[in-house]
Amino acid sequence: GWSGGYPEIVKENALFEHDYRELGIVPAGEWDAFMAALREPLPATLRITGYRSHAKEILHCLKDKYFRELQDLEVDGQKVEMPQPLSWYPDELAWHTNLSRKILRKSPQLEMFHQFLVSETECGNISRQEAVSMIPPLLLNVNPDHKILDMCAAPGSKTAQLIEMLHADMNVPFPKGFVIANDVDNKRCYLLVHQAKRLNSPCIMVVNHDASSIPNLQIEVDGRKEILFYDRILCDVPCSGDGTMRKNIDVWKKWTTQNSLQLHGLQLRIATRGVEQLAEGGRMVYSTCSLNPIENEAVIASLLEKSQGALELADVSSELPGLKRMPGMTKWKVMLKDGQWFEDWKDVPSNRQTQIRPTMFPIKDEEALKAMHLERCLRILPHHQNTGGFFVAVLIKRSPMPWNKRQPRVHQKLPQRTGDAEVTAANSDNGSECTPEEPTLPENEESKKMQLQNSDTEQIKKGGVCGPPPSKKMKMFGFKEDPFVFLPEDDPLFVPIQNFYALDSSFPKMNLLTRTQEGKKRQLYMVSKEIRNVLLNNSEKMKVINTGIKVWSRNSDGEQFGCAFRLAQEGIYTLYPFINARIINVCIEDVKILLTQENPFLSKFSSETQKKVKDMAMGSIVLKYDPDPRKPDDLQCPIVLCGWQGKTSLRAFVPKNERLHYLRMMGVEVFKARRKEEESESKTKEDAQPGCAQTEEGMDVEDKEKDLVIKMESEISEASSRSPVESTAMEGENKVEDLDQSSKDTNGHVSQESNDTDTSNVKD
Repeated sequence: GWSGGYPEIVKENALFEHDYRELGIVPAGEWDAFMAALREPLPATLRITGYRSHAKEILHCLKDKYFRELQDLEVDGQKVEMPQPLSWYPDELAWHTNLSRKILRKSPQLEMFHQFLVSETECGNISRQEAVSMIPPLLLNVNPDHKILDMCAAPGSKTAQLIEMLHADMNVPFPKGFVIANDVDNKRCYLLVHQAKRLNSPCIMVVNHDASSIPNLQIEVDGRKEILFYDRILCDVPCSGDGTMRKNIDVWKKWTTQNSLQLHGLQLRIATRGVEQLAEGGRMVYSTCSLNPIENEAVIASLLEKSQGALELADVSSELPGLKRMPGMTKWKVMLKDGQWFEDWKDVPSNRQTQIRPTMFPIKDEEALKAMHLERCLRILPHHQNTGGFFVAVLIKRSPMPWNKRQPRVHQKLPQRTGDAEVTAANSDNGSECTPEEPTLPENEESKKMQLQNSDTEQIKKGGVCGPPPSKKMKMFGFKEDPFVFLPEDDPLFVPIQNFYALDSSFPKMNLLTRTQEGKKRQLYMVSKEIRNVLLNNSEKMKVINTGIKVWSRNSDGEQFGCAFRLAQEGIYTLYPFINARIINVCIEDVKILLTQENPFLSKFSSETQKKVKDMAMGSIVLKYDPDPRKPDDLQCPIVLCGWQGKTSLRAFVPKNERLHYLRMMGVEVFKARRKEEESESKTKEDAQPGCAQTEEGMDVEDKEKDLVIKMESEISEASSRSPVESTAMEGENKVEDLDQSSKDTNGHVSQESNDTDTSNVKD
């Protein structure tokens, strides 16, 4: 009844059982175990961010402190199982436990562990991600120089994995590869931004397009414009989501065969568009959180058939040892919601042919079917390793698609640049452009509309300004983004920055950008050279939501200290290799003081640190900790912090969760101190020196943005509420200048309705 709140959802669906029993999805004798697993809650899984230098320290902290405290612990009479590493995930960087969110939140014994998970997740050091969702990025085999497209990226957990793989070598601040993360839903794009922002990468761009008609992009190669082909594509399409029944229990009552029939066409169009943009020799992973062959093998078989040998399924049986998997199916039937079965397209009555399409059936040619090797697909069943259900297929492109035999290339020489920030689109009056041949298959009709347009529709881009595409060319939804403006080579703004921080001559200043064309530039952002190339050559055809990381913020009184811009913590690991001045090496005791006290006097620091800052001018500084291998009990990973040197004090500008992270890694108990810190925060600011008050004005942008996040969260729709939402890393300058106006703008930013997606489709 309703007396106790919402009625409990009954985990039964006769049509689901009838369909999958008949299709033979589950091996003989395992059906009861399969259904029992679906009715059990999904174990909580977490992944330690792999590319960070702190990954080993976090793993050590988890195993030696938090996991050890869970031994022999009981909550509500239920014994808490010790978290276990996922056997197939490399380097023990992924773990699962039977602890549900409900138990974590309500148990006092687990409050410290829960707070650790929340804080480290916000820092980007841990991701709460379903186990099977981690598989597709691993099977992409990403290298740091790969150009990657994530076609249906939100909410972004897989995108985060891809970014980590690009930054496998932490000593390379700008990998040659990049990730373009796309989603059709404007609101969910900001969830994507939140995930990407935590990783602080200059190599990620978030765009907002329909994946089935995502436009061809151009890049400049040796003075020529060429079509951008991707080395790796992740095609994690919208699906019916019956593999997620363990966490999305409403699927039990909503499941019907109609869901798969309605989504099949969209899935095939998205996959087709993906392989069109894949480079020869490139790899595309197609995945769904559905078990239905109509959404899985039928899409792959149709794609392979019309590729005429251009695509092949990769054999990944030797990859991810330890992962239990079922081979792909070669025979299946189609069922309507009334229980009627069809084994062949010719048996479908005319009045049903709008619901059921020929591509939903397996091909009849036995030889051709055998050559497809559909058994190379992977189906993950929930009862095999206590996971959700999932399907993965890995495709390799051997040659151009048959409708696109001529690889699209724009044969046009670019004029000489007058400066790094100026790019002029070539004129196509000479007719030298060669556009790609358009596909003739009906599944790809939507893709035709977004093929490369004649270059006479391009407009001249001056001053490195990359604005959103004109509304006449593309139907736009959601908030209108501010333009991306690259700093001109001779911009006087950069000279004092370069001198103040003694930037290395190799510093790529042409990759600096702002989000305003007029007025004071309040934030400076950094992108990689490759992302800059994409931005400058595609501003008319691409709606960019976000890109780059913040590296400098304007300080209201900064000019009197020699530089108007202070360093931003989120970009410090990218900037640090290029900075040759204003670096102070500190010991671990100094780091603890910096992270536990708001504005400590210089006298509290070690004598070595006091000597180093004695002759240094006031202003923004870099605080660097290098581990001492002779002291194995101390923190054994380097730390780089942004700070500020005052007349008599030294402070760190680090977001609160990041402070807590570093303190945990150093063995400092922060759980009890957190509330005390919050209570004393205002008192500490009042006790700070009057001379430092003006210095601090305009420096706490991170904290102000955090306040905006709280206001934004109340506006986010239920469909987008699976993970916390932060304000974008690339907010317009006018939003930081006036905080009251900023909160209004940000609320308006996220409250715009996006009409171009059906959020009822489950997307893991």
